[in-house]
Amino acid sequence: MKYRFLVLLPLALAAGCAKQAVKPALPADPGPPAAASTATDNLNATLWTQRSLEHDLVYREVYALASRQIAVALGQPEWDALPKNERKNPAKGLPPAVIVDVDETVLDNSPYQARLIRDGKEFDEFTWDAWCREEAARATPGALDFARAAAARGVTVFYLTNRAQHLNDATLANLKRAGFPVSERENAFLGLGLVVPGCEANGSDKGCRRELIGRTHRVLAMVGDQLGDFIDVENNTPAAREAAAAPYAGWFGERWFMLPNPTYGSWDGAVLGNERGADPQTKRRLRREALRYE
Repeated sequence: MKYRFLVLLPLALAAGCAKQAVKPALPADPGPPAAASTATDNLNATLWTQRSLEHDLVYREVYALASRQIAVALGQPEWDALPKNERKNPAKGLPPAVIVDVDETVLDNSPYQARLIRDGKEFDEFTWDAWCREEAARATPGALDFARAAAARGVTVFYLTNRAQHLNDATLANLKRAGFPVSERENAFLGLGLVVPGCEANGSDKGCRRELIGRTHRVLAMVGDQLGDFIDVENNTPAAREAAAAPYAGWFGERWFMLPNPTYGSWDGAVLGNERGADPQTKRRLRREALRYE
């Protein structure tokens, strides 16, 4: 009996300890909202934008090529980079200019995208306005050298942006703070909300603002990260985008200089059928359906 007691005692103690070790389960950490943990949260795209050397090298390469082409264009009085339908008057003899988009072309807003990822949020006007008002966006790689070199050659740099009109002052201040040459004399900053005489039917489309620049300047080059930075696309579908760009295929890398932007853009809107207000699950489904497997 004594032997049996000694054998059973450790077993009983172990069982008792096991019961004591079981504690009430703590509530699971809910973590960020579901939208932040999906494969469409822009993590890879934003990380590539911020941390890959390849991103910086591509930007510098594009801007270096654009700078070289400006030198070529200055020596050819007939050279013009405006879309043909936006050139309403002869370009020859007009003072030279270049047109650049702002967001992701000359100003880097990737910290805003990073904050959305951190906070498990999607783009909204409130957080975007707050970011823009910080006036903290840095110059993209190569952009500052390009703009300064153009200005040093006597070429006016025009900045076109589709930021909301009430952000114009903050955007202009950010450009100046980053060191970009902005000609006050020539009203070189053309923000959304500017109504161009003779183009009222199209509101404040970038095409109208480009046309306005063309009335007084010969455009040597344009730089952007969206197709709409170069030519207006009436129907934002993949097929319509290809059709709009096709007549100008030879201009890319010669007069038009496209920068990569995997984080957002009209390309994504085309994939989504322009249903930007769709729920995250629907957006993910549409993006998956757009993938090619061959």
